[in-house]
Amino acid sequence: MLRRLFVGLLLGAVIGGAAATALVLWLKVALFEGTGGVLEAYGAALGVGVLAGLITGKPIWASDAKVEAGLKAVFGALLAAAGMFALRRWAPHVTLPAPLGTGDSAQLGDLPASLAVVGASLGALFELDNTDDGNAAGQPAARPRVSPQTAARRVAGGKSPPAETAEEASQKASRARRN
Repeated sequence: MLRRLFVGLLLGAVIGGAAATALVLWLKVALFEGTGGVLEAYGAALGVGVLAGLITGKPIWASDAKVEAGLKAVFGALLAAAGMFALRRWAPHVTLPAPLGTGDSAQLGDLPASLAVVGASLGALFELDNTDDGNAAGQPAARPRVSPQTAARRVAGGKSPPAETAEEASQKASRARRN
């Protein structure tokens, strides 16, 4: 389970980091500011949420995972938007050093790097949601076998049924063969 958590954190951080890198290098977005910045922030968060839902946990290319991955993508987009709102509203201010930024203090939700935080959170959530019961084959856990005597005792309210002698059992069997 701990392994899945780290895999989810890593995959989500890579997805969010790739989106942040694309915003910074290709679109030259250093800071989400103004009305356009708000739209960029939430749009990028929605994209990261959809990708995290499609890739982390049970990926869309796995057998019988199309519906599950689609649902995770929809809810991933919603959770990513909520996460971006929380980061933009309540996250602390950070200062990026001069080689990475201007050296000014900015709120974490205003930086494209916040997409890595959103992606890592969703990746960990979806990977932990996809844990199995510990069975290596991925099959459902086997039900314990119950003997007929135990089942009869449970039905009778804890009292065991009267013991049947071998002679009575053979008589019942011969009657059943005749009928």
